Amino acid sequence: MTTQILINLLIAITWMLLNEEWDVVSFGAGYFIGFAIIASMRRFFPVPFYGRKMIAVIKLFLLFVVELFKSSVVVLKEVIRPTLKIKPGIFRSETILDSDFEITLLVTLLTLTPGSVVMEIDPKAKVMFIHAMDVDDFHNNIQRTKSRFEKAIIEVMR
Repeated sequence: MTTQILINLLIAITWMLLNEEWDVVSFGAGYFIGFAIIASMRRFFPVPFYGRKMIAVIKLFLLFVVELFKSSVVVLKEVIRPTLKIKPGIFRSETILDSDFEITLLVTLLTLTPGSVVMEIDPKAKVMFIHAMDVDDFHNNIQRTKSRFEKAIIEVMR
């Protein structure tokens, strides 16, 4: 995959040299042309095409942005309300992720979304202890968000 990225960058730089224009538009056009060339020749590379990983990374980023926005709206509604009607709690949640990096990425994404904080992790048992702002919200939204993040992380990392 690294080889494909380097070849794509080399094609983009060559495109800029041939056009004698050193700007972002020329680089973008060269990168797109290189991307198309590598995509058409992907069967000659021993590793899968890197475009799939790029799309998976973009999906994970967009998923995080959407979840961040949704949870921010929920927290904002709770903060604006004159009386608090939340029931905070700590929950035990298992994960399907294997490596330390995958678990760290999941914990970071969950902690960055408002309303939940991962307090402790046991990577050997694949267990996390999550503090949720609202007990009722945990079973509905936080578990669903965690499973979406896990699927997206698996798609990116494996």
